[in-house]
Amino acid sequence: MQDLNDMLYFTEVAESGGFAAAARRLGVPKSKLSRRVAELEGRLGVRLLQRTTRKLSLTDVGAMYLRHCSAMRDAAQAAQEAVEHIQTEPRGTVRVACPLTLALTTIGPLVPIFLTRYPQVRIDMRVSNRVVDLVEEGVDVALRVRPTLEDSASLVVKNFGQSRTLLVASPQQLQRQWQPTEPAQLTGLDTIAMSAVDGKATWVLQGPGGATHTLVHQPRYCADDLATLRFAVLGGIGMCFMPDYMCEEDRRSGHMVEVLPGWSPTPGVFHAVYPTRRGMVPAVRAFLDFLGASIHAEGAPRQF
Repeated sequence: MQDLNDMLYFTEVAESGGFAAAARRLGVPKSKLSRRVAELEGRLGVRLLQRTTRKLSLTDVGAMYLRHCSAMRDAAQAAQEAVEHIQTEPRGTVRVACPLTLALTTIGPLVPIFLTRYPQVRIDMRVSNRVVDLVEEGVDVALRVRPTLEDSASLVVKNFGQSRTLLVASPQQLQRQWQPTEPAQLTGLDTIAMSAVDGKATWVLQGPGGATHTLVHQPRYCADDLATLRFAVLGGIGMCFMPDYMCEEDRRSGHMVEVLPGWSPTPGVFHAVYPTRRGMVPAVRAFLDFLGASIHAEGAPRQF
Protein backbone atom coordinates (compact mmCIF):
# COMPACT_ATOMS: atom_id res chain seq x y z
CA MET A 1 0.00 0.00 0.00
CA GLN A 2 1.16 3.53 -0.72
CA ASP A 3 2.91 5.24 2.19
CA LEU A 4 0.85 8.35 2.73
CA ASN A 5 3.71 10.02 4.59
CA ASP A 6 5.83 9.89 1.44
CA MET A 7 3.03 11.61 -0.47
CA LEU A 8 2.97 14.30 2.23
CA TYR A 9 6.75 14.72 2.04
CA PHE A 10 6.61 15.06 -1.74
CA THR A 11 3.84 17.66 -1.47
CA GLU A 12 5.78 19.75 1.05
CA VAL A 13 8.96 19.63 -1.07
CA ALA A 14 7.07 20.63 -4.23
CA GLU A 15 5.12 23.46 -2.57
CA SER A 16 8.15 24.74 -0.61
CA GLY A 17 10.32 24.80 -3.73
CA GLY A 18 13.06 22.61 -2.32
CA PHE A 19 14.15 20.02 0.24
CA ALA A 20 15.74 22.52 2.64
CA ALA A 21 12.61 24.67 2.97
CA ALA A 22 10.39 21.59 3.35
CA ALA A 23 12.71 20.17 6.00
CA ARG A 24 12.39 23.38 8.02
CA ARG A 25 8.58 23.34 7.74
CA LEU A 26 8.25 19.68 8.67
CA GLY A 27 11.08 19.43 11.19
CA VAL A 28 12.46 16.47 9.26
CA PRO A 29 16.11 16.12 8.16
CA LYS A 30 16.72 17.13 4.55
CA SER A 31 18.49 13.83 3.86
CA LYS A 32 15.45 11.86 5.00
CA LEU A 33 13.12 13.88 2.76
CA SER A 34 15.40 13.37 -0.25
CA ARG A 35 15.59 9.63 0.38
CA ARG A 36 11.85 9.19 0.92
CA VAL A 37 10.93 11.15 -2.22
CA ALA A 38 13.45 9.14 -4.23
CA GLU A 39 11.93 5.91 -2.88
CA LEU A 40 8.46 7.20 -3.83
CA GLU A 41 9.64 7.85 -7.39
CA GLY A 42 11.15 4.36 -7.45
CA ARG A 43 7.88 2.72 -6.41
CA LEU A 44 5.88 4.75 -8.92
CA GLY A 45 8.42 4.16 -11.68
CA VAL A 46 8.39 7.82 -12.77
CA ARG A 47 10.39 10.96 -12.06
CA LEU A 48 8.30 13.51 -10.15
CA LEU A 49 10.93 16.21 -9.66
CA GLN A 50 13.50 17.61 -12.04
CA ARG A 51 16.63 18.33 -10.00
CA THR A 52 19.34 20.75 -11.11
CA THR A 53 22.10 22.51 -9.19
CA ARG A 54 20.07 25.74 -9.12
CA LYS A 55 16.46 24.78 -8.72
CA LEU A 56 13.88 22.08 -8.30
CA SER A 57 10.93 21.82 -10.68
CA LEU A 58 8.03 19.46 -11.25
CA THR A 59 7.84 17.15 -14.21
CA ASP A 60 4.50 16.94 -16.02
CA VAL A 61 3.73 13.72 -14.17
CA GLY A 62 4.86 15.34 -10.93
CA ALA A 63 2.48 18.27 -11.41
CA MET A 64 -0.42 15.88 -11.95
CA TYR A 65 0.57 13.75 -8.96
CA LEU A 66 0.93 16.86 -6.77
CA ARG A 67 -2.69 17.84 -7.37
CA HIS A 68 -3.88 14.49 -6.03
CA CYS A 69 -1.45 14.54 -3.10
CA SER A 70 -2.49 18.08 -2.15
CA ALA A 71 -6.16 17.12 -2.27
CA MET A 72 -5.46 14.11 -0.05
CA ARG A 73 -3.55 16.21 2.47
CA ASP A 74 -6.21 18.93 2.52
CA ALA A 75 -9.00 16.38 2.92
CA ALA A 76 -7.22 14.80 5.88
CA GLN A 77 -6.61 18.20 7.43
CA ALA A 78 -10.23 19.20 6.84
CA ALA A 79 -11.43 16.03 8.57
CA GLN A 80 -9.30 16.82 11.60
CA GLU A 81 -10.39 20.46 11.62
CA ALA A 82 -14.04 19.44 11.39
CA VAL A 83 -13.66 17.59 14.67
CA GLU A 84 -11.67 20.43 16.21
CA HIS A 85 -14.28 22.90 15.04
CA ILE A 86 -16.91 21.08 17.07
CA GLN A 87 -14.67 20.61 20.09
CA THR A 88 -12.95 23.99 20.17
CA GLU A 89 -14.57 27.33 20.89
CA PRO A 90 -13.36 29.88 18.32
CA ARG A 91 -10.84 32.25 19.88
CA GLY A 92 -7.99 34.50 18.86
CA THR A 93 -7.57 37.24 16.26
CA VAL A 94 -8.94 37.14 12.71
CA ARG A 95 -7.13 39.57 10.42
CA VAL A 96 -9.44 40.79 7.66
CA ALA A 97 -8.86 43.06 4.65
CA CYS A 98 -11.99 44.77 3.35
CA PRO A 99 -12.70 47.54 0.80
CA LEU A 100 -14.06 50.74 2.29
CA THR A 101 -17.47 50.67 0.62
CA LEU A 102 -18.07 47.03 1.56
CA ALA A 103 -17.07 47.75 5.15
CA LEU A 104 -19.44 50.72 5.39
CA THR A 105 -22.46 49.05 3.83
CA THR A 106 -22.33 45.30 4.41
CA ILE A 107 -19.54 44.01 6.63
CA GLY A 108 -19.54 46.78 9.22
CA PRO A 109 -23.06 46.00 10.52
CA LEU A 110 -22.32 42.25 10.65
CA VAL A 111 -19.07 42.34 12.65
CA PRO A 112 -20.67 43.38 15.99
CA ILE A 113 -23.13 40.50 15.66
CA PHE A 114 -20.29 38.06 15.02
CA LEU A 115 -18.23 39.35 17.96
CA THR A 116 -21.25 39.10 20.26
CA ARG A 117 -21.77 35.49 19.20
CA TYR A 118 -18.09 34.60 19.66
CA PRO A 119 -16.80 36.51 22.71
CA GLN A 120 -13.33 34.91 22.57
CA VAL A 121 -12.63 36.21 19.04
CA ARG A 122 -11.05 39.53 18.09
CA ILE A 123 -11.27 41.15 14.65
CA ASP A 124 -8.38 43.18 13.21
CA MET A 125 -9.91 44.72 10.07
CA ARG A 126 -7.85 46.70 7.60
CA VAL A 127 -10.25 48.87 5.63
CA SER A 128 -8.61 49.86 2.36
CA ASN A 129 -9.20 49.76 -1.38
CA ARG A 130 -5.60 48.57 -1.84
CA VAL A 131 -5.08 44.99 -3.01
CA VAL A 132 -3.29 43.14 -0.22
CA ASP A 133 -0.87 40.22 -0.38
CA LEU A 134 -2.40 37.87 2.16
CA VAL A 135 0.74 35.83 2.78
CA GLU A 136 3.19 38.73 2.90
CA GLU A 137 0.96 40.91 5.09
CA GLY A 138 -0.32 38.22 7.43
CA VAL A 139 -3.99 38.60 6.46
CA ASP A 140 -6.30 35.66 7.18
CA VAL A 141 -9.22 36.69 4.94
CA ALA A 142 -9.61 39.30 2.20
CA LEU A 143 -13.11 40.33 1.14
CA ARG A 144 -13.46 41.40 -2.47
CA VAL A 145 -15.95 42.33 -5.16
CA ARG A 146 -14.50 41.62 -8.61
CA PRO A 147 -15.93 41.01 -12.10
CA THR A 148 -14.04 37.71 -12.23
CA LEU A 149 -12.35 35.25 -9.90
CA GLU A 150 -9.45 34.62 -12.27
CA ASP A 151 -7.03 36.83 -10.32
CA SER A 152 -7.71 34.74 -7.20
CA ALA A 153 -6.72 31.44 -8.81
CA SER A 154 -3.82 30.87 -6.38
CA LEU A 155 -6.08 31.34 -3.34
CA VAL A 156 -9.03 29.50 -1.86
CA VAL A 157 -12.29 31.30 -2.71
CA LYS A 158 -15.60 31.40 -0.84
CA ASN A 159 -18.26 32.88 -3.13
CA PHE A 160 -21.04 34.85 -1.42
CA GLY A 161 -23.01 35.90 -4.50
CA GLN A 162 -23.22 38.64 -7.09
CA SER A 163 -23.01 42.38 -6.68
CA ARG A 164 -25.19 44.24 -9.16
CA THR A 165 -23.78 47.54 -10.39
CA LEU A 166 -25.78 50.37 -11.98
CA LEU A 167 -24.96 53.39 -14.11
CA VAL A 168 -26.47 56.25 -12.13
CA ALA A 169 -26.68 60.03 -12.24
CA SER A 170 -28.58 62.80 -10.53
CA PRO A 171 -31.81 64.09 -12.12
CA GLN A 172 -30.20 67.55 -12.15
CA GLN A 173 -27.36 66.37 -14.38
CA LEU A 174 -29.72 64.75 -16.87
CA GLN A 175 -31.85 67.90 -16.91
CA ARG A 176 -28.71 69.98 -17.48
CA GLN A 177 -27.50 67.73 -20.29
CA TRP A 178 -29.90 65.09 -21.64
CA GLN A 179 -31.61 61.80 -20.86
CA PRO A 180 -30.18 59.09 -23.14
CA THR A 181 -32.54 56.56 -24.67
CA GLU A 182 -29.89 54.38 -26.35
CA PRO A 183 -26.23 53.55 -25.62
CA ALA A 184 -24.84 55.79 -28.38
CA GLN A 185 -26.31 58.82 -26.58
CA LEU A 186 -24.12 58.21 -23.52
CA THR A 187 -21.20 59.81 -25.35
CA GLY A 188 -20.72 63.36 -24.17
CA LEU A 189 -22.45 63.02 -20.81
CA ASP A 190 -20.22 64.09 -17.91
CA THR A 191 -18.71 61.15 -16.03
CA ILE A 192 -16.83 60.39 -12.85
CA ALA A 193 -14.82 57.23 -12.22
CA MET A 194 -12.55 55.41 -9.79
CA SER A 195 -9.60 55.54 -12.17
CA ALA A 196 -8.45 56.69 -15.58
CA VAL A 197 -5.42 55.93 -17.73
CA ASP A 198 -3.96 58.98 -19.46
CA GLY A 199 -7.16 60.79 -18.59
CA LYS A 200 -9.44 58.18 -20.19
CA ALA A 201 -11.64 55.42 -18.77
CA THR A 202 -13.46 52.58 -20.51
CA TRP A 203 -16.83 51.23 -19.44
CA VAL A 204 -18.50 48.13 -20.87
CA LEU A 205 -22.27 47.81 -20.48
CA GLN A 206 -24.46 44.80 -21.13
CA GLY A 207 -27.93 45.20 -22.52
CA PRO A 208 -30.93 43.19 -23.68
CA GLY A 209 -30.28 40.00 -25.60
CA GLY A 210 -26.59 39.93 -24.67
CA ALA A 211 -25.82 43.17 -26.50
CA THR A 212 -22.79 45.14 -25.30
CA HIS A 213 -21.69 48.74 -25.59
CA THR A 214 -18.23 50.15 -24.86
CA LEU A 215 -17.98 53.76 -23.73
CA VAL A 216 -14.58 55.47 -23.75
CA HIS A 217 -14.74 58.74 -21.86
CA GLN A 218 -12.74 61.40 -19.99
CA PRO A 219 -13.96 61.57 -16.38
CA ARG A 220 -14.31 65.01 -14.88
CA TYR A 221 -13.44 63.61 -11.47
CA CYS A 222 -11.57 60.48 -10.32
CA ALA A 223 -11.37 59.09 -6.80
CA ASP A 224 -10.57 55.52 -5.74
CA ASP A 225 -13.42 55.46 -3.23
CA LEU A 226 -17.08 55.03 -4.17
CA ALA A 227 -18.34 56.74 -1.02
CA THR A 228 -16.47 59.87 -2.13
CA LEU A 229 -17.77 59.61 -5.69
CA ARG A 230 -21.32 59.30 -4.40
CA PHE A 231 -21.20 62.94 -3.27
CA ALA A 232 -20.18 63.96 -6.79
CA VAL A 233 -23.05 62.02 -8.34
CA LEU A 234 -25.52 63.64 -5.94
CA GLY A 235 -23.99 67.02 -6.74
CA GLY A 236 -24.71 66.55 -10.45
CA ILE A 237 -21.05 66.42 -11.50
CA GLY A 238 -21.30 63.23 -13.55
CA MET A 239 -22.71 59.75 -13.99
CA CYS A 240 -20.94 56.82 -12.38
CA PHE A 241 -20.95 53.05 -11.91
CA MET A 242 -22.21 52.28 -8.41
CA PRO A 243 -23.23 49.08 -6.55
CA ASP A 244 -27.00 48.93 -6.13
CA TYR A 245 -26.72 48.42 -2.37
CA MET A 246 -24.88 51.73 -2.14
CA CYS A 247 -27.35 53.84 -4.10
CA GLU A 248 -30.61 52.11 -3.12
CA GLU A 249 -31.74 54.84 -0.71
CA ASP A 250 -30.73 57.62 -3.09
CA ARG A 251 -32.72 56.01 -5.90
CA ARG A 252 -35.73 55.47 -3.66
CA SER A 253 -35.67 59.14 -2.63
CA GLY A 254 -35.23 60.30 -6.23
CA HIS A 255 -31.78 61.80 -5.68
CA MET A 256 -30.28 59.32 -8.16
CA VAL A 257 -31.70 57.61 -11.23
CA GLU A 258 -30.52 54.92 -13.62
CA VAL A 259 -29.12 56.62 -16.68
CA LEU A 260 -30.10 53.95 -19.18
CA PRO A 261 -32.39 51.26 -17.69
CA GLY A 262 -31.66 47.80 -19.06
CA TRP A 263 -27.98 48.57 -19.59
CA SER A 264 -25.52 47.89 -16.78
CA PRO A 265 -21.96 46.68 -16.14
CA THR A 266 -21.09 43.01 -15.69
CA PRO A 267 -22.10 41.99 -12.15
CA GLY A 268 -19.27 41.66 -9.65
CA VAL A 269 -18.69 38.59 -7.51
CA PHE A 270 -18.68 39.19 -3.76
CA HIS A 271 -16.24 36.68 -2.29
CA ALA A 272 -13.65 35.97 0.37
CA VAL A 273 -10.17 34.68 -0.37
CA TYR A 274 -7.74 33.03 2.00
CA PRO A 275 -4.38 31.32 1.47
CA THR A 276 -5.29 27.68 2.20
CA ARG A 277 -7.77 25.43 3.95
CA ARG A 278 -4.88 23.74 5.67
CA GLY A 279 -4.44 24.78 9.25
CA MET A 280 -7.42 27.15 9.25
CA VAL A 281 -8.06 28.09 12.86
CA PRO A 282 -11.61 27.77 14.21
CA ALA A 283 -12.00 31.55 14.52
CA VAL A 284 -11.34 32.07 10.80
CA ARG A 285 -13.64 29.24 9.82
CA ALA A 286 -16.34 30.61 12.13
CA PHE A 287 -16.01 34.06 10.56
CA LEU A 288 -16.37 32.71 7.03
CA ASP A 289 -19.28 30.48 7.98
CA PHE A 290 -20.98 33.39 9.74
CA LEU A 291 -20.65 35.65 6.69
CA GLY A 292 -21.98 32.93 4.41
CA ALA A 293 -24.99 32.28 6.64
CA SER A 294 -25.72 35.99 7.15
CA ILE A 295 -25.47 36.85 3.47
CA HIS A 296 -27.67 33.92 2.45
CA ALA A 297 -30.09 34.29 5.35
CA GLU A 298 -32.98 34.92 2.96
CA GLY A 299 -32.50 31.48 1.41
CA ALA A 300 -30.92 32.72 -1.82
CA PRO A 301 -27.82 34.78 -2.67
CA ARG A 302 -28.43 38.43 -1.97
CA GLN A 303 -27.64 41.02 -4.59
CA PHE A 304 -25.03 43.39 -3.20
